[in-house]
Amino acid sequence: MIILGIESTAHTFGIGLVTDKGQILANELDSFHSAEGGMIPHEVAEHHEQVAEDVLQKALQKAKVSWKDISCMAYSAGPGLDPALWKGYEKAKGWSQRYKKKLIGVNHPAAHLSIGKQLHRLQDPCYLYVSGVNTQVIVQEGGKYRVMGETLDIGLGNMLDKFGRMIGLGFPAGPKIEGLAKGGKYVALPYVVKGMDVSFSGILTKICQLAEKGFAREDLCFSVQETCFAMLTEVAERAMAQTNKQELLLVGGVGANKRFGEMLSIMCKERQATFYNVPVELVRDNGAMIAWEGYLRRKESSDISVNPLWRIDEV
Repeated sequence: MIILGIESTAHTFGIGLVTDKGQILANELDSFHSAEGGMIPHEVAEHHEQVAEDVLQKALQKAKVSWKDISCMAYSAGPGLDPALWKGYEKAKGWSQRYKKKLIGVNHPAAHLSIGKQLHRLQDPCYLYVSGVNTQVIVQEGGKYRVMGETLDIGLGNMLDKFGRMIGLGFPAGPKIEGLAKGGKYVALPYVVKGMDVSFSGILTKICQLAEKGFAREDLCFSVQETCFAMLTEVAERAMAQTNKQELLLVGGVGANKRFGEMLSIMCKERQATFYNVPVELVRDNGAMIAWEGYLRRKESSDISVNPLWRIDEV
């Protein structure tokens, strides 16, 4: 069985093809970029419209398959940017009708978790999901996802992008912040952990104030990484202690940051647990993870339209 997955929740339009054994045959994508404005919803939707057919053809060619080889189609139904989600859904709906394939709507965060679990053959991990909008510590209990802690305001990825735009790094800013941080030294910032939850808005305000006062970009990038990653390492460790989990899986776009992975790896080693992350082509939004989640949900989901506010603990 071959499943086609369509990702369109935010700045990336992706198409992946996977088998029912978890083999990734293709994972093509095209991402929206902006020098100044970040993700402008209608521009992101226009981007998806423009690149969809090209990304589809590249994926089919990479996998060396045709529509007759595809058993069903999965698409990201939410959460995400409303216009971007609807554009992906329109493309999925059109292709499913044209080629007579079953359509399976899936939860985008759940797809991040399931592809990482499949990749490493994990049994019962604690998940740390850190992307643009999402920052959550998640476990699975009785077949349901449970959010043990999360951001109380903005996701870490969005916070970093806002800061990056403020100091002229463009969008997305995360990789540039990581690069600048290598030459920086620590400047004190707020450290905001409230039980199992975290907050980043106060940190954003503070670093923007420091930037306006002329503090070096390298120092601010280093400090924001060290502070925010330490906060998340703390709540992840607390979640593992409370649930007796011995596996920690980092997913989401911010998981591509090497310093973040290093801090989590040290924490896990100290508590005799094991840290896992996923390669960059799977840590970011992509179609392969949607396809795999579609395979897992093929018997319980179908064409469910779009839900921009669909939380993972509703899955």
